[in-house]
Amino acid sequence: MPPIDDIALDRRALLRAAVLTSAGAAFPGAAFAEPMANPFLNGIHKPMTEEKTLANLKVTGTIPPSLSGRYLRIGPNPAGDIDAAKAHWFLGDGMVHGIRIEGGKAVWYRNRWIRSNRVAKMTGLPAAPGAGGSVNTNVLGIGGKAWALVEAGEAPVRLSETLDSEAYDRFGGTLKGPISAHPHLDPYSGELHAICYFGMNQNQLWHVALNTDAKVIRSEPIPVQDGPSVHDCAVTPNYVLVFDLPVIFSMKRAMSGYAFPYIWNPKHQARIGLMPRRGTAAEMIWIDVDPLYIFHAANAQETADGKILLDAIVYDSMFATSTMGPDVNPRAFERWTIDPKARRIDRAVIDKTPQEFPRIDERLTTRQHRYAYTLGLSSFASPDQLSNGKLFRHDMKAGSRLTHDFGKGRVPGEFVFVPGDKGEDEGWLIGLVIDRDRDATDLVILDAQRFDRKPVASIRIPHRVPPGFHGNWIADG
Repeated sequence: MPPIDDIALDRRALLRAAVLTSAGAAFPGAAFAEPMANPFLNGIHKPMTEEKTLANLKVTGTIPPSLSGRYLRIGPNPAGDIDAAKAHWFLGDGMVHGIRIEGGKAVWYRNRWIRSNRVAKMTGLPAAPGAGGSVNTNVLGIGGKAWALVEAGEAPVRLSETLDSEAYDRFGGTLKGPISAHPHLDPYSGELHAICYFGMNQNQLWHVALNTDAKVIRSEPIPVQDGPSVHDCAVTPNYVLVFDLPVIFSMKRAMSGYAFPYIWNPKHQARIGLMPRRGTAAEMIWIDVDPLYIFHAANAQETADGKILLDAIVYDSMFATSTMGPDVNPRAFERWTIDPKARRIDRAVIDKTPQEFPRIDERLTTRQHRYAYTLGLSSFASPDQLSNGKLFRHDMKAGSRLTHDFGKGRVPGEFVFVPGDKGEDEGWLIGLVIDRDRDATDLVILDAQRFDRKPVASIRIPHRVPPGFHGNWIADG
């Protein structure tokens, strides 16, 4: 594949280009029945229409004095007019929200659109240097800077301290292909690993690794078929796990004009690949599984006898009936025991309650963890009821679960663990919670060791921050 540094298309144009250039076969689609209104553009999902800068936010409780940095979260927030009937939640214009905390105070809140070409056209705001399409899925610290990320081919966006889009930046020109929205940092090696795909190439994935200076040091191609949508991966000391699953590129959907041309097709063999971190695709171990889908993995680890344990949220299908967003709840939070020698996967249910966005103490990524934190779901089929108001803490050693209930009318998103000391649960859980009654939002800080007790602090944001995707804490220094 040629370098794509100069491609400056929004994601819809990129995927339309795929229709014109792909040699892949068309796959049959399901019959879709959609509501008159797009639920991902209404209710709690109704987009914000302006950028705000607020100072000295009101705090209830006491912010831990050790917290100094920024909590950032990104998500879709369409700017201007869009075709609601064919819009997809995953493709809305990116907007990053941030709260700076230092000295026990909430110093500021800011929200800024990622300065894509479309945002510039719709708002009159200046496009970022090298601007392309929407970047809206994750925001995290890499090499001392904040970066906004998206999958399927668009360049990362480098953000300033105050969340302005400094540039669409392929990590100083070292990224020659796509990046993922879900790279995972191995804290023991300092390397960042991702499995990436490109919307214009249905026959290849890439294992990409970055060093501590945010420079690409590896981009290993992996042959595939049908253009699978690979949202996440998992990393162990020796492998990167590749989720080649039956959400695949659909020529029929793309030619029908839908912004998101991926569809459930169980004819595509679901399989998990074990890519050696220093090897090639020819050395990969592939293990077939029943048709299923995984958006997010919590972690993976290797056992003394050479097996791999994977903790992930597992779905029986995805995008089988809807063209606007996720259409089914997950079947369970599961632990898989993967045997590379026998090429066998044994699946066990950790918790069958609908939940998503699993996070751990990421100092333990690639190693054994005890605790995993997840967001309780009500129903993806009714997006205005995205959350049931609960977070869960899973104790993998004790086989137990604690619940933090935010109460009726409150909608939390993904919470991230921020270490406070050496212990795995010595730290804080931080995330945004919508208050329906006030049409406002709080940044809530929980003590991880007192998970089911009231928050230690809540930072008031006097407007609703629409549900987004992923957030992270970027500490100072």
